[in-house]
Amino acid sequence: MRTLVRGGAAGAAGTTVLNAVTYADMALRGRPSSQAPAQTVDRVSQELGHPVPGSGDIRANRLSGLGALSGIAVGCAMGAAVSLLHRAGVRMPWWLGGAATGALAMAATDLPMARLGVSDPSDWSPRDWASDAVPHLMYGLATYGTMTALERRR
Repeated sequence: MRTLVRGGAAGAAGTTVLNAVTYADMALRGRPSSQAPAQTVDRVSQELGHPVPGSGDIRANRLSGLGALSGIAVGCAMGAAVSLLHRAGVRMPWWLGGAATGALAMAATDLPMARLGVSDPSDWSPRDWASDAVPHLMYGLATYGTMTALERRR
């Protein structure tokens, strides 16, 4: 249980870093926030037969909130999964573990969006890839670094 809690906490720290990097990019470039998380939640809820209720702005606000919450959940769950792998003996240098964790988190978010038709990474520009890859790399470094630091304290 401690392994899961440590990993979840590390994932929460990484998610905070990912959000900070994303919001800094939005502020620097003046770009809007992505609608992909909300669209993903919308598609998943439709496929499960439980569409998000409401109409107009109320529904859009619910989807936006649920999209953000799903990102937090994925970030914490990914941290827990990486912590379990670490406990099982999968150990890497911090920089490699961080990059691998970031790549796994990016795949965990981008693959469902592609499968659901929300986004097609094959159409992304280099700038689009950077806007996705850099925050996920920072997430991975923060998550893996926090997880290993917490493990050492144990």
